Amino acid sequence: MHIAQLIRVHGVVQGIGFRPFIFRLAKRWELSGWVCNGESGVEIHVEGDASAIQTFIEEVTTHPPALARVTDLEIEDVAVQGLHDFRIRESKRNDRPTVHIPADQAVCSACLTELFHPANRRYLYPYINCTECGPRYTVIQRLPYDRPYTTMKSWPMCPACSAEYYEPTDRRFHAQPTACPECGPYYHMRWQGEEINGDGKVIEKTAQLLRAGRIVAIKGLGGYHLACDAENAQAVWTLRDRKRRRAKPFALMVKDVETARMLIKLSPEEEALLTSAARPIVLARSHRSLPGVAPDNTDCGVMLPYTPLHHLLFHFGAPPVLVMTSANRSGEPIIYKDEDAVEGLEGLVDAWLIGERPIARRVDDSVVRVSEFGSTVLRRARGYAPLPVTQLPGDRPILAVGSDLKNTVTLVVKGQAIVSQHVGDLTQYEAYAAFEQTIYDLLSMYDVPLADTIVAHDLHPDHRSAQFARGLENCEYVGIQHHRAHVASVLAERNALDKRVIGVAFDGTGFGDDGAIWGGELFVGSVAEGLERHGHLRYAVLPGGDAAARIPLQALAGFFVDVPELATDVGRRLALPERFFTTVKLVEKRLRTFPTTSVGRLFDAAAALLGFTESISFEGQAAIWLEHLARSVSLEKVYPFPWDEKELDYRPLLQALAEDRLNGRDAASIARSFHRSIAEGVFRSALALGEAHGIDTVVLSGGVFQNSLLLADLKELFTERAMHVWIGERVPPNDGGISLGQAALVAAT
Repeated sequence: MHIAQLIRVHGVVQGIGFRPFIFRLAKRWELSGWVCNGESGVEIHVEGDASAIQTFIEEVTTHPPALARVTDLEIEDVAVQGLHDFRIRESKRNDRPTVHIPADQAVCSACLTELFHPANRRYLYPYINCTECGPRYTVIQRLPYDRPYTTMKSWPMCPACSAEYYEPTDRRFHAQPTACPECGPYYHMRWQGEEINGDGKVIEKTAQLLRAGRIVAIKGLGGYHLACDAENAQAVWTLRDRKRRRAKPFALMVKDVETARMLIKLSPEEEALLTSAARPIVLARSHRSLPGVAPDNTDCGVMLPYTPLHHLLFHFGAPPVLVMTSANRSGEPIIYKDEDAVEGLEGLVDAWLIGERPIARRVDDSVVRVSEFGSTVLRRARGYAPLPVTQLPGDRPILAVGSDLKNTVTLVVKGQAIVSQHVGDLTQYEAYAAFEQTIYDLLSMYDVPLADTIVAHDLHPDHRSAQFARGLENCEYVGIQHHRAHVASVLAERNALDKRVIGVAFDGTGFGDDGAIWGGELFVGSVAEGLERHGHLRYAVLPGGDAAARIPLQALAGFFVDVPELATDVGRRLALPERFFTTVKLVEKRLRTFPTTSVGRLFDAAAALLGFTESISFEGQAAIWLEHLARSVSLEKVYPFPWDEKELDYRPLLQALAEDRLNGRDAASIARSFHRSIAEGVFRSALALGEAHGIDTVVLSGGVFQNSLLLADLKELFTERAMHVWIGERVPPNDGGISLGQAALVAAT
């Protein structure tokens, strides 16, 4: 029977070769009709034998292109139009777009084969790509995803590229960023006040400079990197000095998987992440130490080449292990504009490798790690953003502006929760500017007017993100408590808004319902019914407020709030710096002190007691130091960390830790006991609340649960129990997941 059907395909179906795939599939099954990009995905009109159409539809869902993600299909019977062939039509736009914007992907194997084949016309061309790889989000300026709406619009295709682009059987059929050496764009170099042109020449020169120990700014997909030879200690320390980055680890790019295996211990899951099309930075245990790369850290962040340019650098002899860190001044977001790179990195780099293709928006490298509970994204950016994470109830748009640290933004359009790339710390001017750009960028691409939108923000009155939200005119805004958003983010990505759980949110700082600084919270409930606080870490104080987050000694003094005499005695016997004693006096007099339940600050206090007495130079440094110290020994004993049905009392834990320190017990052994004690406190309190409320699932969220040793202990403890443990997977457990949690709480209530 001859029929006609209209099929609407939703999901990641634009910019990844989906229309050519449909064209070829229709030809195979001798169907007529057309396919085009629409606001909500891809629309297909097919006419032909009913059984052939049924088989066609089955193949669309079961064997789509590698980068496609089909979420659902709408199929309706329509009138037969008597079409005689199958065509790809121009994109149409009549309504608000809801199509999933594709993420940037690593260069594919087919393009790499062409890149290094001397007879191929794209031989050694650094912008080679096809429908299965290359830039997407970083070149799209508006929807639908067609070449005139990308940063490639300034380069008309040459006859050869145009022929490929319009040939349905070609791999570059409708590949929007397609290019070649004939039509451009190109790379050039700034070196010693001169400009050098010629792709091969400048890439070879870059490799030569890197071998010579120089520091080079290299333009990538979503911004510039600072690169140097990671095995040249002098070059690494020079980069640290120029960037004023005292201790924060550098990410590495290695030539190939074999080189990665020489640096880090790779499990099959870690290797799969490393080689995936997203090509994230994978955090894993180090095999060897590279001086200056990751001080006081037994982990290393490694990624593989993901652009043709990266592969060409290694081809031309760049060192096999490169520091490849975001190009910026310390604390600022990644630089992505050429003029900013030239001006802003003057004196920091020796040369600039500059690509002509503009970057539509800054997108940093993603960071992932594998723990006992599976893989978790710690920084969600290139390769993952801005793909939707989940589906939320309701049709009204929601804009969730996240937190001020590790900021992300979530836009909900017709139920699709689109989480932005990592933006950063909004206390920095450039990051705040990027935050505003990201918001207006998403609103513009999805054609969402603010007047139609509910805006969710953090409760903290001084957060810049919250001030931005409350300053918007003609829209409704809602404040969401920080730690409830942490728990909600995990439930949202699992599509479990009605699931009743015990939510454990441990982090450094969050504004609480009572105005205190929370960070050690236990909730009972669900996103839909609400999350009620049923427990917390016993209140300590933060002397100096935010300063205690930067100076672990001040945090330590705040946890001795009930026993100032003990604090003074411990400080004298350990010869702690004078700042500690000054802070103890502030605590005694309750001057500039603020109540807190922060487990993040408890980790800082333990680190200070065990020897980390300097100020931190990056967020989480003291806790990371403590974790890696603890990893070096086996567990010998557990300290008391009692739960009284309301509070986790840190006082016996801290006192036992101090006694062991004073009695000369090895600092690493104490650190190991501390981690296990925290894990047992979480385990006992979650188990007790679960039994009391008939709940079988615990959610762990917040920056503290980035600690892989703590997670390993929790996995061991919960293994013998009936309780399920959920952590974030596709959005970070840190504040990078807050915006999704905010959106979920608004959508559900």
